[in-house]
Formats: sequence, structure tokens, C-alpha cells
Amino acid sequence: MPIFHYLHQLQNCAKRHSAASTKLLHAHLIKLGLTNCIPLSNSLLNVYTKCNLLQEALELFDEMPQRDHVSWATILTAQNQANISNKTLSMFPSMFSLDRLLPDDFVFASLVKACGSLGAIKEGKQVHGNFLVSPYFDDDVIKSSLVDMYAKCGLPDDGRAVFDSIKFKNMASWTAMMHGYARKGRKKEALELFLRVPLKNLYAWTAVISGFVQSGNGIDAFGLFIEMRREGVSIIDPLVLSSIVGASANLAMLELGKQVHGLVIGLGYESCTFISNALVDMYAKCSDILAARDVFSRMSRRDVVSWTSIIVGAAQHGRAEEALSLYDKMVSNGVKPNEVTFVGLIYACSHVGLVNRGRELFKSMIEDCGINPSLQHYTCLLDLLGRSGYLDEAENIINSMPFKPDEPTWAALLSACKHYGNAKMAIKFADHLLSLKPEEPSTYILLSNIYASSSLWEHASKARHLLEALEVRKEPGYSYIDFGKESQVFYAGETSHPMKDEIFGLLKGLDVEMRRRGYVPDTSCVLLNMEHQEKERQLFWHSERLAVAYGLLKSVPGMVIRIVKNLRVCGDCHTVLKFISDIVKREIVVRDAKRYHHFKDGKCSCNDFW
Repeated sequence: MPIFHYLHQLQNCAKRHSAASTKLLHAHLIKLGLTNCIPLSNSLLNVYTKCNLLQEALELFDEMPQRDHVSWATILTAQNQANISNKTLSMFPSMFSLDRLLPDDFVFASLVKACGSLGAIKEGKQVHGNFLVSPYFDDDVIKSSLVDMYAKCGLPDDGRAVFDSIKFKNMASWTAMMHGYARKGRKKEALELFLRVPLKNLYAWTAVISGFVQSGNGIDAFGLFIEMRREGVSIIDPLVLSSIVGASANLAMLELGKQVHGLVIGLGYESCTFISNALVDMYAKCSDILAARDVFSRMSRRDVVSWTSIIVGAAQHGRAEEALSLYDKMVSNGVKPNEVTFVGLIYACSHVGLVNRGRELFKSMIEDCGINPSLQHYTCLLDLLGRSGYLDEAENIINSMPFKPDEPTWAALLSACKHYGNAKMAIKFADHLLSLKPEEPSTYILLSNIYASSSLWEHASKARHLLEALEVRKEPGYSYIDFGKESQVFYAGETSHPMKDEIFGLLKGLDVEMRRRGYVPDTSCVLLNMEHQEKERQLFWHSERLAVAYGLLKSVPGMVIRIVKNLRVCGDCHTVLKFISDIVKREIVVRDAKRYHHFKDGKCSCNDFW
């Protein structure tokens, strides 16, 4: 039977994505001794990749007595599509050593894509150099891939040099270049290119919008998205929606996020898994964990990102038992957890003192899932041990782990030492922490208190002086509150707000009632050299208190007050917010730089340890 007949059959298998028929035909070709025919083997290789049978494709590739450029391009492309780009790069050297072949244009494109996916800039520049001295040095498609690689690696200027050398620029090169500028926060260059792009289609808009979201310019992203809607651009691909949902999450703008959710439903994209994943994450980050759970429960298909998003969300909101229960369901559903899943799980254990469960999870991550712990995993484990008083075990782990502890790690352990009154270990940890030259003001407050409690006044004074120097250059504390139609940002010490008299009056009244109930201001977090009364006044005008007062004055009775603070909530404000939640019978949710605090009936979800 002619070879073209089998090629035709393989084409049909590819169209139908029929794995069973492909395997039968492969067996038949082996019996006939036709697997030595390169065109047939290449076609068979292509069908296996189209049927998502990568392992079978790799086995066939290894068994081929002869391979050509098509064979290599097919297998390298398949590995990129399967998100194992590291395999692409590790396999490539064999192309010359085994088959004496130099890369062609398709292989170059696959290699560049792999480098971009991995952020492997060193290898990417090596591929770029080889491309320049190859016969394909002027290929515009490969140049477009290089622009994308440099953009993904955070080197838009290198990408721009390649972009400017492309004679016939396709839309892929334009979108890659715009996205590269936008994700680096280079708004001016991104918008200049956007104005010049030959076709302002959905993908051009998406490139800039998603880039702005990734660089933290959520407001600019929303502005462009609104402009895109006014232009009547049809959303035929939902990627831009996931980006704008992400912007809502980063900005903690719940009401805006709800509006985007409505748009997602209206356009029929709620069934799209990655959109629903983004919505789960958005609601969790906007402190509405119940809405996050509702979206999750209605998902018809859940992947590891879906489960991880809801598990991490539950953990961050102090719902440890729920997070662990969700994990058990995740495993029973056959979904393999990833690195982020375990961060959320161990974090959850640390906040309810489930030491044995946390240890088991850390061990399971390594032994059952083959995941190498990162510094973040070790930090969560150390936090768990420290919170529960296992300080000696924590110190042993610090001495044996393959990472140097960072500021958050030492600070967490130092807090634990203070909590359990282990002065000797506290001083040891404090010295390590001070040597790192911390950047968090709260860290210096903690250091000063530790040294002072051990009568090490010189060290305490040093911490105070370092804090005073930091105060000059640190980011000012602010709190943000959003009601959908209006939002307000309050800065610490702000006295120019139009409603300052009403805000001051409410806070003064609450202060009187709190003191009647036993509140005593904790001025230990104010280390600046000033009178005690002035320290109390400093605390009184902290931004989260101003935001809460504004929320109480402007919101509907009974409504949950949600606040985002850029810094860590200080100990005194934490106490104040507990008192206020009980006095006014309102739930107050604060997302600070460390975690989420749910204040209700005089208690906080963090159990006063954060």
C-alpha cells in the first residue's frame, strides 16, 4: 500500500484527535517495517502531540533511527505547549551532538519561546546570538518571538532594538512590545506605541491593559478598559476580562469587581475556568470570602488554581478548618496541589496552632508531591512553630534550611520569642534581624521593645534612631475605603478632609466609650521622641481609624466596612478596631500589608497574633 495512504490516515487521526486509532496505526506501521520512513514518523509524531500524548511522542522520537528538522521542531513545540519548556532547552543540545543538525527557523522560534516562558534571559541571549550568525538572521517571525522573549524577561529596551529591525511587523510583535513596556510600568512608551499600532484590535488593547495590571497600574488599566468598551471593541477572547478582574483584586475594589463579574456573566464567560479562578481570587482579596466560595461552588470544572485560590483565601481570612477541609476534598478529587497550595495550608495551620498537621503537610509536600520547599514555605513552617512555642525546633530548622532567613522570617520568630518570654533567644534573633537593616517600621518597634525588655538600652536607642531615619523616607501610611460610587483615601495625621469635624467628633465619642470599657492607649509603637500626650494624639489620627469613622458616617447601617491599609496595622489600632466593632455592632474587615483582619463583636480573626 502506498505511503501516501498511511499519511492520509494519520491526517484523519489528527483531525479527529483519535488516540486509539493512532496507536493501532502505529502498531501496524511497526509490523510493516515502515517506521524508518521519516515523513511517516514525523506525521505520527505530529498526531501524538495533537492528541496530547506527549509521552508516546517522546518515546517515538527517541526510537526514530533518523530525525530531521521537522522531527525536532515538532517535539520542541509540543513540550513548550505542555509547559515543560525546561525540557525543550535541556534536549536541544542533542540536536547537533546526535543528529548533526543546526537549528532552522522553526527550531529557533521554539527555543526563543522556551526562554521567554522560563524567563531564562542568559540562554535567550545565547539563542539570539546563534540566530544572528545563522542563515535565518533576517527572519521577521523569529525576531517577533525575540521581542516577546525580551518583554517577558523584563528587558523592553533589548526587545525594542529587535522590534525596530523588523521590516514587516506583525501584530504579535506590536502586542509583545506594548506589553513589555506596560508591564515594566513604562506607561508613556506603551501608549505611544499603542497610538501607532496599525490595528487597534482586542489583542492590542489586552496587551497594554494586562501589562498595566501586572505593573501595579490598576487605575490606568481600568481607564483603558473603559475606553475600549466605549470604542465598541468586541470581547471575543476573555483574557482581558481576567486581567481587569485581577486589577479589581489588586486594588481591593469590591464594588468595581462585582460590576466586572456582571459583565463576565453578560458576555457568557463565567463558565471559563481561568475567568472563574480570577473571580475567586478577586473576591477573596476584596475580603468577601463568602462570595469567593459561591463562585467556586458553581464552577463546573476546577483545576489546581481553582482549589488553591479558595484554600489560600480561606487561610488568609482565618478560616483554617475550612482551608484544610477544602484541601482534603481537592486530593479526593484527584487534583495535585502545587507550591502555592502548601503555602496557604501551612499558613492556615500556623494561625490555629495545628503543629502536627503543619509538619505533616510540609513533609507530604516534599515526599508525596516532589516539591522542593521555598523560603516562603520555611517561613510559614517557622511561623507555625514559633506561634506554638516550639522555638528550639524553629532554631534548628533555621540552622539547617538551604536559605538565609529574611526580615519577615526573623520578625515572626522574634514576635514568638516575645510572646513566650524567651529573652535569651529573642536577643539572638534580634541581633540577626538588626544586621539585615530592616525596611519595615514595625520591625524597629519590635526590636526596640525586645532590647528594652532586656535592659539593653543602647541597642534599644539604636533601633529608635534607625526608625527615626526610616520615618523620613518611608512610604506614608494610608487607608482606602470604597463604596462603589465613591471611594476615599486617608493618610495618617490628615486634618484637611471636608468631613474632619464629623470624623473627629465620632472618634472622640468612641474614644470616651472605649476608655470607659477599659481601653488604655498603647504608645509603645510610637518611638519618636515626644510627650506621652502627643504620642496618643499620633495614634488617634492613624489612617485606619479615619477610614473606619468615615465608613460609619457614610455607609448604610449594618453594612460591612472594608478597608485596605498599605502598612501593617499597629497594635493599638488593632485593639481600637476590636472595641469599635463591639460598640457599633459592625463587622470591620481590614486588609493590611500582612493579612486580613475580621473584627467582629470585639474579637479579631487573627486571634491577636499577626
